[in-house]
Amino acid sequence: MEQIKKFRYYDLIMATFVTVLLCSNLIGVHKVTHIQLPYFGEFIFGAGVLFFPISYLFGDVLTEVYGYARSRKVIWAGFGAMIFASVMASVVTYLPSSSNMDPARQAAIEMIFGQTPRIVLASLIAFWLGEFSNSFVLAKMKVFTEGKWLWSRTIGSTIAGEAVDSLVFYPVAFYGVWSNDLLITVMIGNYVMKVLWEAIATPFTYKIVGFLKKAEHEDHYDRDTDFNPFTLET
Repeated sequence: MEQIKKFRYYDLIMATFVTVLLCSNLIGVHKVTHIQLPYFGEFIFGAGVLFFPISYLFGDVLTEVYGYARSRKVIWAGFGAMIFASVMASVVTYLPSSSNMDPARQAAIEMIFGQTPRIVLASLIAFWLGEFSNSFVLAKMKVFTEGKWLWSRTIGSTIAGEAVDSLVFYPVAFYGVWSNDLLITVMIGNYVMKVLWEAIATPFTYKIVGFLKKAEHEDHYDRDTDFNPFTLET
């Protein structure tokens, strides 16, 4: 019988990934903010962008160190957590309020946590497609580059994954709710911010990947991997 390899940090990385993912979908998803940039002026973006790129960073680390198949398990774990959180948020939000509860408080709860089915659907589809695209591109680029130029595949996979995510999420979630100008502006602004986050985080990615490869004695190459996203085989 083949012995299953045990890893010291794999479960911790999975838990961190899922935590960041839930934060990105529950905190800041409705908030549109801006910063003033020299020469450019007002730069508009969704506040949730502060969280989501971190999940891609950990997704890159998982695929780079442990391989696509183990990353696939984590993506499905995150997908399941998102479904559970969305269902429970809806249940808690729309439970009847007690007679002595301030109506303004209930209205605030509904506004913050009462995500519409459109937003939930958009989040789930965009996450699933974006994360698998990110993991697939990184795994293929690692084999193609023979493990060299880590920066090229972390940034390159993020460019691909975040493009898929953004092109799916914003139109599905907000088309007809926001103006077309705002929709396109936020979609482009968030995409640029997410890719820049990944680029800025590259030194940290190098440190995390280097530490894990040494600690886990693992540096997986997906040369013979089954890239079917619907299986959990490793």
